[in-house]
Amino acid sequence: MIDFDALDAANEPLNAFSDFDRTAVFGAGPLAGMTIGVKANIAVAGMPWHAGLAAFETRLAERDADTVALLRQAGAAIIGVLNMEEAALGAKSDNPHFGPVHNPHRIGYSPGGSSGGSGAAVAAGLCDAALGTDTMGSIRIPASHCGVYGFKPATASVSQQGLEPADLTLDAIGPLARDLDTLERVARVISGFGDDPLEGTGATLTEHGVEVHLDVARAFAAALAALPETPARAVLSHPLSRIRFAGFIGVSREMAAHLRGVPTSERLARLLTYGPRRSFADWAEDRAILERTAAEVRAVVEEHGFLILPTVPNPPFPHSDPEPPAQADFTCLANIAGLPALSMPAGWTADGLPTGVQLVGNAGAESGLFALARQLDDRLRAYRPSQHQQGA
Repeated sequence: MIDFDALDAANEPLNAFSDFDRTAVFGAGPLAGMTIGVKANIAVAGMPWHAGLAAFETRLAERDADTVALLRQAGAAIIGVLNMEEAALGAKSDNPHFGPVHNPHRIGYSPGGSSGGSGAAVAAGLCDAALGTDTMGSIRIPASHCGVYGFKPATASVSQQGLEPADLTLDAIGPLARDLDTLERVARVISGFGDDPLEGTGATLTEHGVEVHLDVARAFAAALAALPETPARAVLSHPLSRIRFAGFIGVSREMAAHLRGVPTSERLARLLTYGPRRSFADWAEDRAILERTAAEVRAVVEEHGFLILPTVPNPPFPHSDPEPPAQADFTCLANIAGLPALSMPAGWTADGLPTGVQLVGNAGAESGLFALARQLDDRLRAYRPSQHQQGA
């Protein structure tokens, strides 16, 4: 029996769920007994499918997205839809229509985004797992900021049916959870999963041009030291900030076309002007950067087995602060290359906020990616329950 009154009370200070489905029940299957929340840009039959947009507030999904249907068939109870960044463009989750989502580790702080409700709900124990979407890091950024685990499947390995898109060339639906076993169980149900091992010493980027917070750098150094072997050093042709900007331009172009005529906040309307007003020559340069980066990242992963990076260069920040523009500098690479990536807790700042580390692997080697994550997890032991976690 699911106690929705208790969930309502626990959700109130966080605003992670925008709607609960009080008719939700468990089924039979490998996920029997598991409660799952779903980001509001993924269709859940009979539930609001608003994607964080006021214009879609009353829109109800007629049927489940493929990923949601697979979870139901596996026995999970889909207990509601989760608050998010407006239209999934941004990494703060301060929604102008549905209100801000608060980080369970510190009220008043961002949980990251755009799947902020997914990260917060999982970290607070409101559900066992959650679905988010990841266009340039929107699963892994909240996983890092909320101190939980998040997995972005390879782009081609998970259905996009029932997704309100940002950019279908980059989008992927994936899970967040408080432990790797739950994360893998959900990931196996919704996405293609390869059993190849990760072979090689791994690689990490140097000369990437990103300013990394001191506590994030310390946690990442500990993660590097916990690897079985010292990773190789890799360099990309372009600074990560330029790569991320090129990705953003592509997303802005796609979303501007998709949301043409849909009323939005002033902030989102402004972001949707960047792509369309880009000159033909500049957009050609952006595309060339994305294509070269995709090839280079795939080559690094193919040669060295995996790429290890900080998830986010900064720790969680107050909602009253501007969103740091570099949050997706590291995470965007896996989307651009179409590769699976996993974020996990790496350590804590001096004032008690979580940081994350991510692993990017080859499509077809998802089992190997999880195996490596378990090795790191055993050595780092960085997961801590949040102050607002139910039953903690």
